[in-house]
Amino acid sequence: MTSQRPYLLRAIYEWIVDNGMTPHVLVDAKRPGVSVPPSTIRDGQVVLNIAERAVGQLRMDNDLIAFNARFGGVSHAVFVPIDAVLAIYARETGMGMALPPDAEVAGDGAESAEDADGDHQESSAPPAISPLRSVPSDASPDDAGDDEPSPTPPPKRGAHLKIVK
Repeated sequence: MTSQRPYLLRAIYEWIVDNGMTPHVLVDAKRPGVSVPPSTIRDGQVVLNIAERAVGQLRMDNDLIAFNARFGGVSHAVFVPIDAVLAIYARETGMGMALPPDAEVAGDGAESAEDADGDHQESSAPPAISPLRSVPSDASPDDAGDDEPSPTPPPKRGAHLKIVK
C-alpha cells in the first residue's frame, strides 16, 4: 500500500490555505535528500513557510516537496523528501498535524503476535510518533482557545496616522 503521508500533507495544506492561514512545515534537516540553506537549520530541524505568496513553483508530489524561495534575499531551490516532513501546521494558530512515520521508514513494519490458539495476527498498535519541540507563535498565552474575554484589555495606543492638510 502507498504511503499516507503525502495525502495527509496535501489535505492539511489545503485546509490551512482554505482557512486563510499560513502553512508551515517542520522538517528533519538531517534526513538524506533534504536541500535547504544551512543557515536556516536549528537543532537539526527547519521550519519552512510554504504559503503560495512565500514560495515559487511549489510542487508536492508523493515523494518530494520542491519549491523556490528567498532566504536573506537570495533565491534557493528547496527540496524536502516527504519522509523528512515531521509536521504541518498553521503559523497563526499552531493547528495542524504531526505526520505519522511510515512502517517502512520507521523500520518496525507490522508486527505479528500469536493469539491463544497459536494463530498469527497483525498488531493494531499505532506506530510511535516522535515528540515535537515547541515553535514560537504570534498568539499570546492567553489565547488558549477559550472564548471568554480577558480580564484586563490591552492598553489603548494613540493613533499613528497624521492628518495632512
